[in-house]
Amino acid sequence: MTIGWRFDNSYSKLSKTFKEDIKPTPVHEPELVILNEELAKNLNLNFLGIDKKKLAEIFSGNSLPDGTNSIAQAYAGHQFGHFTMLGDGRAVLLGEHIDNKNQRFDIQYKGSGRTSFSRGGDGRAALGPMLREYIISEAINALNIPTTRSLAVVKTGEKVVRENLLNGAILTRVASSHIRVGTFQYIAATQNLEDLNTLVDYTIDRHYPEIKTSKNKALDLLSLVMERQCQLVINWMRVGFIHGVMNTDNMAISGETIDYGPCAFMDQYDPKTVFSSIDKFGRYAFSNQPPITKWNLARFAECLIPLIDKNEDTAIKLATDLIDNFQNIYEDKWLNMMRDKLGLFGKDKNDKKLINDLLNWMEKNKADYTNTFCHLMDINSDEIYKNNDFINWKNGWKKRSESNNSTKEKQIKLMKKNNPIVIPRNHKVEEALTFAENGNLQKIKQLLLVLNKPYENQENISKYQLPAPLSNKEYQTFCGT
Repeated sequence: MTIGWRFDNSYSKLSKTFKEDIKPTPVHEPELVILNEELAKNLNLNFLGIDKKKLAEIFSGNSLPDGTNSIAQAYAGHQFGHFTMLGDGRAVLLGEHIDNKNQRFDIQYKGSGRTSFSRGGDGRAALGPMLREYIISEAINALNIPTTRSLAVVKTGEKVVRENLLNGAILTRVASSHIRVGTFQYIAATQNLEDLNTLVDYTIDRHYPEIKTSKNKALDLLSLVMERQCQLVINWMRVGFIHGVMNTDNMAISGETIDYGPCAFMDQYDPKTVFSSIDKFGRYAFSNQPPITKWNLARFAECLIPLIDKNEDTAIKLATDLIDNFQNIYEDKWLNMMRDKLGLFGKDKNDKKLINDLLNWMEKNKADYTNTFCHLMDINSDEIYKNNDFINWKNGWKKRSESNNSTKEKQIKLMKKNNPIVIPRNHKVEEALTFAENGNLQKIKQLLLVLNKPYENQENISKYQLPAPLSNKEYQTFCGT
């Protein structure tokens, strides 16, 4: 039986500065928990004839596919604003698999053991956080947002020590690459201009070939990465997603969502929403995601200064002018995105006020973010929307909608394309993870089926649409390291 792996490992051919050659640490008793058959098919991989024991051996790293050249990647990062030299402390990149469209994908094991970058950590991962990444990354993909994806999760048969003893696990992550802002920070910190040039050329070859012949590759790379990151955070804001740890080592140059740690989705609309237990001061709160994206891009720009212009002052001015334009690009994209959510065509000078009035009402009345837009699409109703202020706002929205020069059907079609009916509700994710910890995957499988069609009004999904029951206890998520 041929699985269909086609490895061609370009990153591992870079100099030693970029990585450590290392194999995953074998585990005692691997057991397959979940395999993403849809993703496997997309990658032209066929696991149908492989028994579960063999699959567990493969996805635990005990039995590596032919053609792999496993490495731990070096990178740095501003973690909550503080610069640290990092690297894959619990992950191993097996190599790059090429699909039948000649697209290149990193195949990485997360939780695969210690590396020289582990900084005293055990190099392992727990089952709950790995299944959380599987669920949320697949949900983000179904929401049409660029993301790394999850191919498999295996239990290791070993315990990991966190706040208490937990089941160990390994996630197989698929990404268009794992090059991060932090990768550039690491190489820039070595002050080796040749390596920095190599990284710029490699990144352009892999992700932005349209600027290969550019006269200022570094500046154009910065511009394109800014465009993609801006669009990514717009999408997060569209669906109420909160990443939780927007450190520079968690920002992929490809523009994909990466590193799902304490991530979660917002129920009641509150721009200051934070779920992460380690984000004490709200640095990565929902409304802070755009300015933090800009901040991270500024750190990326700093790395590229020596390549933007030989005159440092000129280089700094060029980079600063570019980064300073982020706010304008973001605001324009955000306004258009919110118009789409409200089914508004064209532009009106009062659109921004109309949108902000709705958001302010939602915040004041603790209205559910997702369900408010569903209500406007006539998908659900609730007592909260009988509020006089909301009715007045809705009348203003209907009046603005009449200037669309379009039909009600087209308006609803636009709204349905941009407003999910279901999101991974935090309490449903937690419920599914609790069952999975006890060996029952039924809840996860049901949840994944519903989340796979987030824009469709499916049958019998009302329990997935409800926000968590009111509680005095604040919902918190944890990093898993």
